[in-house]
Amino acid sequence: MEALFEEYAAFENKVKRTVYIDNLSPLAKESVVKAALDQFGTVIQVKLIRTYLELKRMGRAVLVEMQNADEAKAIISEIRNSPFMISGMPRPVRARPAIVAMFDDRPRKPGRRIMCCWLKSSDPDFEVAMKMKRVVRNHAKEANFLLKRQLEEEEQLAKKQSESLNAIYNKYELIEHVFNSGTATRLVKHYKMSTDVRQ
Repeated sequence: MEALFEEYAAFENKVKRTVYIDNLSPLAKESVVKAALDQFGTVIQVKLIRTYLELKRMGRAVLVEMQNADEAKAIISEIRNSPFMISGMPRPVRARPAIVAMFDDRPRKPGRRIMCCWLKSSDPDFEVAMKMKRVVRNHAKEANFLLKRQLEEEEQLAKKQSESLNAIYNKYELIEHVFNSGTATRLVKHYKMSTDVRQ
């Protein structure tokens, strides 16, 4: 029994140094989030929380475990005050301290018992359960529609950024070619221009 209390106490310490971040881009990966948050301290683990009711079971929230609680507080404070960039877009992410219920691998709390039972259609809580079931289904449909739109927008943005980057690269390549081929030197001589910057 003592070992169970120790295990749960260690888990509670882990919760205290973990940050919950949501409203991420569906394209965000663990490595991207880790790279963005490494500046605040040592990131021990980044765990995407899958949204199983939504399209492709994508992660749109993460649990970020830091080395200590102070680093976790620094992340929460920074995200509240500054934009957070993911996939080239500022995201209106929210950060808050993690709570025990967010961890699907949490150990059983010593002394806690969970009881489940089937509801009969004559039970007063049966209609409430059915309403909740319908609300969850409607929410899943709405979330799938919004997620498809968001993915389309982010793919278009990524395409524009790629085209812009290629155009800039080609421009610099052309300038470098002009200088390396001697064309710039010939133009200076032809137009009798001075290469002295001070003039």
